[in-house]
Formats: sequence, structure tokens, C-alpha cells
Amino acid sequence: MFEFLRRVALAAFFVAGLSAQTYPDRPIRLVVAFVPGGASDTMARQILRQLTEALGQPVIIENRPGGNGYVGWNHVASAAPDGYTLLFAENALAMSQALFKNQANAFDPLKQYDAIAHVASSPLALVVANNVKANTVAELVALSKAGAQKMNYASAGMGSVTHLVIEVFRDGVGMDAVHVPYKGGGQAVADVIAGHIPFTFASTQVAKGLVEGGKLKAIAVTSNARSPALPAVPTLAEAGVKHADVDLRFWYGIFGPRGIPDAAKAKLDRAVSSVMADPALRERLAKLDITPEYAPGPALNTKLANEIKNWSAFVDAKHIKPE
Repeated sequence: MFEFLRRVALAAFFVAGLSAQTYPDRPIRLVVAFVPGGASDTMARQILRQLTEALGQPVIIENRPGGNGYVGWNHVASAAPDGYTLLFAENALAMSQALFKNQANAFDPLKQYDAIAHVASSPLALVVANNVKANTVAELVALSKAGAQKMNYASAGMGSVTHLVIEVFRDGVGMDAVHVPYKGGGQAVADVIAGHIPFTFASTQVAKGLVEGGKLKAIAVTSNARSPALPAVPTLAEAGVKHADVDLRFWYGIFGPRGIPDAAKAKLDRAVSSVMADPALRERLAKLDITPEYAPGPALNTKLANEIKNWSAFVDAKHIKPE
């Protein structure tokens, strides 16, 4: 009996090793935890073709929105650690941990994920509906204080990047406003375009076409310098906004369920590294103000841990609670 079990174990070990060596030999699902049209979905699609070519297998985006991101995040965490189910995440992964850390939620990305590679970062733009009579930050703040009712703002969901970036903005300008969370940035932006909600923040790559097409007005960007995607739009600092010392950019990374074979992780890492070094891709991303920032898994894991710590400090200091 012992000899039989030993042989089964050896066979399983051999198959696992062979599988890692031939990885990938079938399509890879890249899960985005929000609806199409948001920042992470848009960014993932920017690199989809190159990633498919680098890995030699189709990479297919699978949107799994819901639960403020937790539907998609938990789906990936519970998937088989074979490298065929991955997560394309934004920093909402850290922000949600800061906001929901005292909830009865056992999810912990630092324990349940293998960090594969950091991909890129991009600033956000403060965008307002065309029917809002404000063309500057000062006018928006004044308008919010002049009305008999509090102004609404849209976000991609509770604990999302747009939610907490707006909390930082509101804290900096002294604005009292009502949070209206959606299931993703695409839905939030759509309702601002329709004039149902006065304002939100959106990634520059999402905002650029909408602003140029006259569907929205951009009145500030979160970068330190003006964005090449929206060069006429001032920075928050230029608009006179002083805010808490937290990173107000989107950053993007690829994760997988804990336990992916090292050989598979290495192939994924090399693929992301080569994709983000591609001159044509870098030129295209630069026009959208997306900065390629490849870094290996350990660096991404450290960044995630630091972001959870930094945003937890802000959330606690400002007594921000899940609504």
C-alpha cells in the first residue's frame, strides 16, 4: 500500500512538473473584477494582444463584477493554482482592504495571491457632467456649498480607487457630498455623461476620448505634472488643492491564486516584462498618460502591502466607514 501511494505521489509530481514545463498549453483567463469600460478593464485590453503573442496562447478577459470587487477577487483566490486563471487588478485591491479590514471578510490578497508582476500606473482626471455649471475645481466646490442639498458623486464601488480618491479630494477642499457607488467605473462614468451625477474621477485613458468628444469636462488631474493626455487640464496642486499624502494614481498588477508553480510564474513574469518593454506599446500608452512600470512579483507584493498600510492610515484618521 505504501509503495502504491509513493508511486501515485511520484506520478503526480512528474505530471505537475511536465505541466509547468509546457505551460501554457491552453487559453488563459484574465479576470477583471469590475464591469467593462473602467480603468482596469481598459488597461487590460491595452496589453491583451501583446500578452497573447508573448505567451503563445489566447489571453481572454473575463469581467466578474459585484461585491465591490470581491466577487472577482474571491473567484481568482479560489481557482486552481495552475496559472490559467489570473487577476488583472488595480489598487482598489489595497484600498478595499483598508476600508473593510474590520468586516467579517476572510479575504486577504497578501495571503491568498501570488503576485506575478506590476504592469503600469496612470493618473486620474476629475470629470464633471456638461450640465454642471463648473469649469474649475473652485467653481465645483462653491457650487457644492451653495445648494440646499448635498452634491452627489459617483464611484466604481465602495472601497474603489475612485471612491477613496474622492474622499481624499473632499477632505482637501472641505466638500460635503453623497457617495453613489456603482459596480464599476464604466457605469459610474456613464451616469455622469448622462447628467444624472455631477462628478467623478476617471483614469486619464478613459477620460481622454470622452473629454475630446465633448461628453464630459475635465477640471483637474491627480498627477504631479500636467497630463499629456489632457494637457489643458490643471493638476490638483495647480487648482489649489492640498491633500493627504497618499498615491492618487491607478496602478495595475497581475496576480494569481497562491501556489502557482514557479516555472509558470517565471514564464508569466517574462511575458509581462517583454510586453511592457515593447516600443510601439509604450508609445501608444504614453499618449494616454499610462506609464509602463514593470516590476517582478516580489516588488508588486511589497507595493500591495505598503498601499494597504498607507490607505488604512488615511481611512482610520478620517473615520471613513463602509456605507
